Amino acid sequence: MARLEGKTAVITGAADGIGHAIAEAMAREGAHVFLGDIADKAGEDFAAALRAAGHDADYVHCDVAQEADIARLIDSAVKKTRRLDIMVNNAAIAIGGMPVHEMTDEQWHRLIAVNLTSVFRGCKFALPYMIAQKSGSIINMASAQGHIGLDGWTAYAGAKGAVMAMTRQMAVEFGPMNIRVNSISPGTINTPMNDKLIKEIGGNLAKTWVKMHPLGRIGEPSEVAEAAVYLASDAAGFTTGTDLRVDGGLTAAPRYVPELL
Repeated sequence: MARLEGKTAVITGAADGIGHAIAEAMAREGAHVFLGDIADKAGEDFAAALRAAGHDADYVHCDVAQEADIARLIDSAVKKTRRLDIMVNNAAIAIGGMPVHEMTDEQWHRLIAVNLTSVFRGCKFALPYMIAQKSGSIINMASAQGHIGLDGWTAYAGAKGAVMAMTRQMAVEFGPMNIRVNSISPGTINTPMNDKLIKEIGGNLAKTWVKMHPLGRIGEPSEVAEAAVYLASDAAGFTTGTDLRVDGGLTAAPRYVPELL
């Protein structure tokens, strides 16, 4: 039997990268996945491809910076399947590479809206359904950046650190209702968002990333997806309030790589 058979999963930022891999893995494991993103064509095409492969999948436009969009995404899943078992708050943007005193208020508020407030809203709208059914698994995407520092990424690290703190708090608060809340902290992953950073900052960045990971490579989205499937599954039934580091040893090692900086 598939690990998520009969479960309903909502995933934000699902059109590409880590969210895409999580949605694909959860669909393969039997979940009916509801994909939220702002890249409508990519999202619709992905949902169609999953259905063509025999899986249950729907796409709903969702700008996670908009409260109504998140509510609509979650409500659409419940209206169609009459349940909500898994909420994956994955959507994020990368704004950084500059000292904190050079960051504008506009950049700060945009990053916080997408990387932190969206997590609050995803939980806010998912929890009433999970409380009513007395079960659920919430997975919030944090980051290795929330554990260790890197020049120029104060705001991003702050948002991801807050995600982990919120995760622990909710795990304690909603554990008695049989709702598990965990986070995942990926290291550097081979995603379109990181490809964009390499183009903006320079090719040496990719070499630096590889050098910083003791495993000698960056990660693949599918490797983060496997962690998410585990946390969503009954195999993790006694796992809550934890941050699962899928980081190739990044947070266990010194981060300064002088020959490449």
